[in-house]
Amino acid sequence: MTNSKMILKVNDGVAYITFNNPEKHNAVSLEMWEKLGEILNQVEKDNQVRVIVLKGAGGKSFVSGADISKFDKDRSTKEQVINYNKRTGKLYQRIESFPKPTIAMIDGYCIGGGLNLAVCCDIRICSEKSQFAMPAAKLSLGYPFTSIKRLFDIIGPGMSKHFMFTAERINSTEAFNCGLVQKLVKDVELEDYVMNYSQKISKNAPLTIKAMKKIGVEVLKNPEDRNLQLCEDLVSACFDSDDYKEGRKAFMEKRKPIFQGK
Repeated sequence: MTNSKMILKVNDGVAYITFNNPEKHNAVSLEMWEKLGEILNQVEKDNQVRVIVLKGAGGKSFVSGADISKFDKDRSTKEQVINYNKRTGKLYQRIESFPKPTIAMIDGYCIGGGLNLAVCCDIRICSEKSQFAMPAAKLSLGYPFTSIKRLFDIIGPGMSKHFMFTAERINSTEAFNCGLVQKLVKDVELEDYVMNYSQKISKNAPLTIKAMKKIGVEVLKNPEDRNLQLCEDLVSACFDSDDYKEGRKAFMEKRKPIFQGK
């Protein structure tokens, strides 16, 4: 599935979604966000897809943020700003709560909206050359509560405020050390590493992954908003499944299990 700015490729249980705007360091327009929503709808319904990888084209950027050249068209009035933030906010939330594991494959710049996108993913894996920043203070842009909270939850208030107040970039080692990324690999190894990492997840029990993902979403909610009954039901579904029987049988037979998500 391809259009001029967004590309979807599915291979061995993994959906690779590419932001394809390399001449602008994969800056994202509103049209690209909308296309991302359509792709997410497609891969969510595809039972063969068990992991999602978000990546940027060109080898220089993951996503460098919003396409500023489109601001006059999409974000020049108060009403347009509200509309833009509402539509993109829904997509950030969609990725954060997506029922399948999501991985941000970061190779180069991960700036502004790209950083917001990356912290919505479950896992962030980057190359050594990658750089990270939130340059809103250089553009007089405001970031909504949900975007700032995600950053606080991952790297803490101090480092988040460093990002926001200084608008400085940090390198891949700093990003790894502060917990922003979970894996840091050599530039030439990134693609193979992410492929192997993703396929490792895709071979695990999908009902367990689904339960862990949804329960993880509940954990990050305010205590009064958590659906604890849902968490119990998800755990019970794992133990009641055919996959649980397959996992026990494979263990006894000293072989790799073949999970069906049932």
